[in-house]
Amino acid sequence: MSIKSRIRTIPDHPKKGIMFRDITTLIKDPVGFRLVIDGFTQRYVRGDIDFDVIVGIESRGFIIGGALSYTLGKGFVPVRKAGKLPGETISHEYALEYGTDKIEIHRDAIRKDEKILLVDDLLATGGTAIAAAALVEKLGGVIAEMAFIVDLPDVGGSKKLAAKGYRFFALTEFEGD
Repeated sequence: MSIKSRIRTIPDHPKKGIMFRDITTLIKDPVGFRLVIDGFTQRYVRGDIDFDVIVGIESRGFIIGGALSYTLGKGFVPVRKAGKLPGETISHEYALEYGTDKIEIHRDAIRKDEKILLVDDLLATGGTAIAAAALVEKLGGVIAEMAFIVDLPDVGGSKKLAAKGYRFFALTEFEGD
């Protein structure tokens, strides 16, 4: 069984016409979780992509990023929803389909010119990933690559990331279904 076959699809969530790709079924499966972490580890242990720190986006990016930080011997930095981090933060507001959202990072989390692997579970519109990259860049960091379990290319996020010059990688994709 593949990674893709372990991801549950929930029709009409959060609204009619949306096919929600639920990775909780993937990560609760010990073989599925191992496939994810091993897949990312094999990609990044080779050293083709040079980075210093892993930044994970709340909340599923914490699960993947934390495990990957352990396997690769790298530090981990969380990007959280507004008001969740205890220290001094910087924030970035970004557009959602209906309204806006805001994410934050500790002001001292990234050093100037530090190379970052940005990790999240799913690439859809790209809004959250681009916002997290903006936070890293405000602190002087450089995005080496973005890593996702799933890319939904039909939603357009991968095109937005490419247009902004970001490198990205996904273990699997759901295209047009």
